[in-house]
Amino acid sequence: MNARLSAPALLRRFYYTLNGARASTSSIARRVARPSGSHRVQRPSMQTHRSFSSSHSRFASLSSHPPGQETELVHAPTLESLQSLEPEDSDGPDIDLIPSEEAKLELTERAAQQLRTLAQRRNNPNAGLRIAVESGGCHGYQYKLELATERKPDDYHFSHPTIKPSSVIVDAVSMSLLKGSVIDFATELIGSSFKVAENPQAKGSGCGCGVSWELKI
Repeated sequence: MNARLSAPALLRRFYYTLNGARASTSSIARRVARPSGSHRVQRPSMQTHRSFSSSHSRFASLSSHPPGQETELVHAPTLESLQSLEPEDSDGPDIDLIPSEEAKLELTERAAQQLRTLAQRRNNPNAGLRIAVESGGCHGYQYKLELATERKPDDYHFSHPTIKPSSVIVDAVSMSLLKGSVIDFATELIGSSFKVAENPQAKGSGCGCGVSWELKI
């Protein structure tokens, strides 16, 4: 064991010792960088899905409304009542009365509550909302909503079945263009108001203003 080693043998031993030290150092470095028992952390993919709301979704949520409830038909015009109209009204459009079973409107609960509050503030149980359809607007027809304090001979009178008073008045000419509609009270960025939320007689979503619409043919 004490025999002297030749020069080539010394070089080989130095080479093997040097390589072994490098391998040991590399192994130690790997163990320090990742302790025993640790788990590899997986980087999130660049295609991770991010949830966000677009402007279209935001406006859609603002324009949505609660379900409507079918109203009660308090009064419907008759041919006899139409004959009692003022003479100056006789030159108006011909009125085709629709059957009572087809004269239907739906009213959301919040719209009915607003109508009841309106009647109570005015101390008038007959106060309510009058809805009419007129020619005009960018799509051919437009809604006209205003306060009503009385019923005319050619008017249909609707009310919410449980929230009263909650009067909605529609004239006979407009009724054929509004039957089946949902009336709502909406709170939006520009204010609060009554509106026709859905109308099965309307084509598409109508104008962006929410007033003008096109009739289905």
